[in-house]
Amino acid sequence: MSEQNQKIWTKDFILIVIVNFFIFTAFQMTLPTLPLFVQEIGASDRWIGIVVGIFTFSALLIRPSAGKLLDTKGRAPIFLTGLIIFVVSMFSLAASFTIFMLLMVRIMQGVGWGLSSTSSGTIATDLVPKRRRGEGLGYYGLSGNIALAFGPALGLFLVNHISFTMLFSICGILGALALILAANIQYEKPSKDIPTKKKNTYVPHFDIVEKRAVPAASLLFFITVTFGGIATFLPVYTYQQGFDSTYIQFYFVIYAAFLMLSRLLAGRLYDRKGIAIVFIPGSLSIIIAMLMLGFLPSPTYLFIAAALYGFGFGCVQPALQAWAVNRVENNRRGMANATFFSAFDLGVGLGAISYGFVAEAFGYSTIYFTSAASVTVALIIFLFIMQKHKKEQAF
Repeated sequence: MSEQNQKIWTKDFILIVIVNFFIFTAFQMTLPTLPLFVQEIGASDRWIGIVVGIFTFSALLIRPSAGKLLDTKGRAPIFLTGLIIFVVSMFSLAASFTIFMLLMVRIMQGVGWGLSSTSSGTIATDLVPKRRRGEGLGYYGLSGNIALAFGPALGLFLVNHISFTMLFSICGILGALALILAANIQYEKPSKDIPTKKKNTYVPHFDIVEKRAVPAASLLFFITVTFGGIATFLPVYTYQQGFDSTYIQFYFVIYAAFLMLSRLLAGRLYDRKGIAIVFIPGSLSIIIAMLMLGFLPSPTYLFIAAALYGFGFGCVQPALQAWAVNRVENNRRGMANATFFSAFDLGVGLGAISYGFVAEAFGYSTIYFTSAASVTVALIIFLFIMQKHKKEQAF
């Protein structure tokens, strides 16, 4: 049987998809509710950005080590350790009532998230045939997208009926379920054949970045800056605009629905036609969405922006990940995923922190105009890379 005809939906792939769903549901439930929690304990917008940002920078710092350990020590110990830390941090979050405690817990949570999410993406990569990697990673990403469909909305709904302590405890239980299921996956053993003679597989001692994943990671960075602005400040922004609290819940549902739709199409398009056919329309869609959020005269703009952003992000993220991983050898998949997701963390973290200052100085709308400029930079860089490497098969 040829690799193209190998099936994607094996038992282990189904398990990693379900595990990823539980992790992302817990994570997404906290995204729109943490800013409200920070406000409840009396902190300013600046602290909202710091609380979100310190989590992503914590994850960013651990990812290079996670990638190297995944490639040398194996998937299981790193993944399970990350999940344990993530679960403990969620329950600790429920007991955090001061900014200092919250920051300490968020650092720990970032470590758990960095280890577990890097591992999960690498494990999914292991389980998908290479020639169907764009399609397979698109399906894998759907688990996170489905969580997006109701995770933020569920978190915002629950916080109106239960305490933050109870909400974060529920997130901890979801993480514990993920840990139980993850223990039943059969993991790929660590690679024993790390070549030293071939120049293209040489691994330096100072090994924190997979260079061949940097182009895809760089593009992702400029795009996920927008995610930091949306996840952190959009709930507060819409409340300030006088929108009903249910509108932001509808935003996340619409966003997730279009994210799922585009993932189903974009992965196959990438496998057959290359990255340009999905990246260019995807990035343009995100730019338009950011401009609409910047103006935001009515809830209609909010909902259309949700659809455009979901479509655009669903196009670019799995294609960029598949592009990054396909450029490296099997024994460098962990490092490639670590480099890729480090860019994700860096973009979200810098977006959250810097936009906290932007919001205080210029207002929330400026966040989204700045985000549109960031994605425009990504598109320009991509066109430059495409022109320079137009003969490469990836394009």
